[in-house]
Amino acid sequence: MAQRPQTQTDHQPPEPALDFLLHAHVLLGEPHDLGHTPLGHRRVVPILGGTVSGPRIQGEIVAGGADWQLIREGGWVDLDARYTARCAGGQLVSIRSTGLRHGPPEVMRRLLAGQPTAPHEYRFRTVMRFETAEAGELGWLNHTLALASAIRQPTAVVIDAYEVL
Repeated sequence: MAQRPQTQTDHQPPEPALDFLLHAHVLLGEPHDLGHTPLGHRRVVPILGGTVSGPRIQGEIVAGGADWQLIREGGWVDLDARYTARCAGGQLVSIRSTGLRHGPPEVMRRLLAGQPTAPHEYRFRTVMRFETAEAGELGWLNHTLALASAIRQPTAVVIDAYEVL
């Protein structure tokens, strides 16, 4: 991996660091396949529920969200998931996760068919943003950007997200 030169000046942006933020287990419904649209092959995958847990956040994912996917040439997937978590104390947090899932075509075919696939066979990464009441105890999430690594299971997505410091 390439590294930036060691000398830090006032003219260089600070190097970001990552701190574990949360683990999510997101339950999925059957995909709605819209077919080929002007933007690409579109699928909408309903989000049925799940959990989020981390050092500063605990809660349940409420039904009603979805992942609006574009399946690209070769089977890689452009992801745009939006869902809501009801956290301890009742505060609602809107979560938006955008990213990519890609790997060899045969692996991507298995994933799109909902078949079990080993996590090392493909890459699934997202950027997460949050929105909630500024005055609530989780208001700090409004100013948080997270990078996530995920795996796709037949009926769920498992996510580990890291706050970018």
